[in-house]
Amino acid sequence: MTTPDAASSPNAATRAKAALKRDPWDLPDVSGLVVGVLGGTGDQGRGLAYRFAQAGQKVIIGSRAAERAQTAADELGLGIEGAQNAECARRSDVVIIAVPWEGHGRTLEALREELAGKLVIDCVNPLGFDKKGAYALKPEEGSAAEQAAALLPDARVTAAFHHLSAVLLQDPAVEQIDTDVMVLGESRADTDLVQALAARIPGMRGVYAGRLRNAHQVESLVANLISANVRYKAHAGLRITDV
Repeated sequence: MTTPDAASSPNAATRAKAALKRDPWDLPDVSGLVVGVLGGTGDQGRGLAYRFAQAGQKVIIGSRAAERAQTAADELGLGIEGAQNAECARRSDVVIIAVPWEGHGRTLEALREELAGKLVIDCVNPLGFDKKGAYALKPEEGSAAEQAAALLPDARVTAAFHHLSAVLLQDPAVEQIDTDVMVLGESRADTDLVQALAARIPGMRGVYAGRLRNAHQVESLVANLISANVRYKAHAGLRITDV
């Protein structure tokens, strides 16, 4: 016999249908989140730190050397702070991974404890370069994001911000970054947060692009954009139509 409580309780299928009916652009308020950028002294990390701080987020730059991080933070201004990687991870609500691919696994493995429970956004692109130009590498785990998920079992790993021009991000004369950001992750709540963060940057929009198993082709596309940039002397980005 079915009790009234059981009959009124939504089952998994009902919850799934309700989620599908939600407005995909109804995103949470992320203005109060502290954003940490590991690898924030590199071009991509500096650019992201600058744009998020300009949008009003509290930003902490992380580096292996606290002094180097503080120097970068002082150069950028906007209330950005610098800290050693572990302190940056501990103090941040959201942590962007913008380290070079060569040090990706080693960096994350060392910060497993500090990144536990954090929302992690991996924007690392595993690439190689030779006389023919840039080409994609495929990590053993499938992608940089999947490597991060494997190394950080207690973190909430997502992937985003792969296709942004570091030149445009760092240029104060550029008021808007006209591009879409492909966001991947296992939890809608987490990908919604990342989309909302992307939307904090004028001109930018976060678009859900699947689960982490689809991260490899998103990371790899950067090699194509680099080729386009070289040919057309541009800073190419992406726009997704009809969404």
